[in-house]
Amino acid sequence: MKLGTPRWWYDRDRRVMPVTRALLTPLSWIWAAVTARRIARARPQDPGVPVICVGNLTVGGTGKTPIVREIARRLGGHVLARGYGGSLEGPVRVDPAVHASREVGDEPLMLARDLPVWISRDRPAGARAAAQAGARVVVMDDGHQNPSLTKALSLVVVDGETRNGEWPFGDGRVFPAGPMREPLAAGLARADAAVLLLPADMATPDPELLAALSAVPVLVARLEPAAPPPSGPQVAFAGIGKPWKFERALKAAGCDLADFAPFPDHFAYDEATLRRLADRAAQFGAGLVTTEKDWTRLPPEWRTQVAAWPVRAVFEDEAALDRLLAGL
Repeated sequence: MKLGTPRWWYDRDRRVMPVTRALLTPLSWIWAAVTARRIARARPQDPGVPVICVGNLTVGGTGKTPIVREIARRLGGHVLARGYGGSLEGPVRVDPAVHASREVGDEPLMLARDLPVWISRDRPAGARAAAQAGARVVVMDDGHQNPSLTKALSLVVVDGETRNGEWPFGDGRVFPAGPMREPLAAGLARADAAVLLLPADMATPDPELLAALSAVPVLVARLEPAAPPPSGPQVAFAGIGKPWKFERALKAAGCDLADFAPFPDHFAYDEATLRRLADRAAQFGAGLVTTEKDWTRLPPEWRTQVAAWPVRAVFEDEAALDRLLAGL
């Protein structure tokens, strides 16, 4: 099955997939130039309340959404998302009892289970709608490369796992020749701080990665289980940016993992796919487990048959985070 993002993107060795990298490099120059021009020419709008942007320097797979959830929870803020993969343009407040992921996107639907969440293709309109509904602060999920809103604070989330030869920025090339949304220096220049997100079983950050982020303050957080994995053998599946990270996390948490199936990010699970997964689990006498984000994309009749394994972001220095947020 196809992975959410190419594994070779995260390999710094340019001898890996050299022809593919070379062929895609001219496209990456165009992508970077268009992004830089859009940001330089923008006139950001002030929605009347502080906006905290929690964004990415790379294309998906950093663990950004748990950081959004933790910051919004701390501040009592409303979350603003584009609603990627959903059909509604917004602005609309997400209601888990009414909306489906195909309408509002999987991440907003997941967050709306315990936070006020708005989706809007037009980010300024969404922020204004949240403010009119009583939001005192808006936490924008993604949007570091979206210059349409005035941002009181810009955070970029960086995947801190550098084991198994992986490097979060690959060889530094921009999409589609690499994982970067824009050059590293350009992205950090607009950030107020970086959040380095480590897996729960990684003791300390990579010193080389800390040095690469030295242009901004760095907050270290860990992605920790909010509950133990389901007991007994399990067949796991995930359609996220880096599905292999979910497999690793389950194993590190002690899950008896019989098999794992990766899918592309935001994959729409149909009956045939789910039936194949259920048949595979039956072969092992196992249960089915997936991420919270994937669980929201399951048809309602399947949600009772699949366990959602929740995780949360825990900041190593919570006082440093509070100082960063205090001015808001």
